[in-house]
Amino acid sequence: MLNKEYITNLIPQEKVTQLKTTRYISMHRPRVTEEEQLPKRPAKTMGPAKLPPPCTKHFLKKGSKIPVLPEKKPFKYGDEETRRPPVPSKNDPAPLMGIRSNKNFVTENALENVTAIPKKPNKIYCDTRNGEKHLLEPSGLEPNYIKKQNYGDVPSYLKKREAEIREAQMKYDAYISEHMKQGAMKHLSDEERDNILDGLKKNWEAVHHDYQGMSVVTDTIMKKKVKERLEMMMKQLERDIELIEKHKTIYIAN
Repeated sequence: MLNKEYITNLIPQEKVTQLKTTRYISMHRPRVTEEEQLPKRPAKTMGPAKLPPPCTKHFLKKGSKIPVLPEKKPFKYGDEETRRPPVPSKNDPAPLMGIRSNKNFVTENALENVTAIPKKPNKIYCDTRNGEKHLLEPSGLEPNYIKKQNYGDVPSYLKKREAEIREAQMKYDAYISEHMKQGAMKHLSDEERDNILDGLKKNWEAVHHDYQGMSVVTDTIMKKKVKERLEMMMKQLERDIELIEKHKTIYIAN
């Protein structure tokens, strides 16, 4: 539109000047300027150099890094004095033996092999269809624990525990007998024990019958309380029955 001639372009227009935003200036700028004007201190951050710089006169020359080998000397073992004499060659005469024997080693070896007990073969097992064999003993398929010397013996901790149980039972029996002599305790007979057990079981059956007769839906507070009370009674009766059945001998304190 600006390249073409229009009558509206003849109207003078005001120039729009864009306002520039203020440039950001750091608050630390004066401090940095002051630090830059201070005299420089060498090795301020990294510390002083540990080694002096190399001299320019000692530059690397050609062939200076080739190592100088020591003079060649004949090799010698350090144990020549304690070393055994060398093995005699085939041309050397055989040394004379101190003891000579007329034993026929071939016949003796044959007799030993004939009269020897045959060696038992190792137990093996095959785990593939191609017949790959492995030893049976380290595989864990054979019970090696039965070969132990202490196999079948009662462990020491069980013996100790049995002794402790016997000692505790003896102390308990002595305590009970002493109280029985003093008349402080009474022994419950088998007939009385059976009667108490039958009574507890009948009570449990009665409570269980009442529990089964309740409605399935407990929609009122009264029903919930009755159900909880019956459940508590059944649990208490079950604990009492289990306690009496577990102990055959029962004592009652007077």
